[in-house]
Amino acid sequence: MRHFDFAPLYRATVGFDQIADLMDRALTSDVAQPTYPPYNIEKTAADAYRISIAVAGFADDDLSVELKEHQLVVSARKAEEDEARSYLHRGIATRAFERRFTLADHVRVTGAVHENGMLHIDLKREIPEALKPRRIEIARASGTPALEKDVVDSKSVN
Repeated sequence: MRHFDFAPLYRATVGFDQIADLMDRALTSDVAQPTYPPYNIEKTAADAYRISIAVAGFADDDLSVELKEHQLVVSARKAEEDEARSYLHRGIATRAFERRFTLADHVRVTGAVHENGMLHIDLKREIPEALKPRRIEIARASGTPALEKDVVDSKSVN
């Protein structure tokens, strides 16, 4: 595995520490990423997203969705197993899990729904007015006469 040195990035940028840290974490993680439970991330509109996680076998009370410092943490812990059940084949995994998603700035969770064995978490990016592009009016320097539009100079050429 290659090692990348982000020191030049830290020296040449201001305020991008989160991006560099995220890249550093992603590139230096040697631990295999968990594959349980499976999930989808879809873009539902220009600034809206949905995370769908397969949580078959879990009830609403078994699931937890929390937002901590730009991290969406989805976890589940199955309540006590019924000892009276005897399985011939157990293919539906109901083991405890914790799945983390790092959210970008200005992305907020708008809701979560558990239906048909799927947990749907809706997200929306809301850019504050202060960060949206705005047009700056250019003022004239004092003492400079204003030119009138659509006025032709009346001096004769000959």
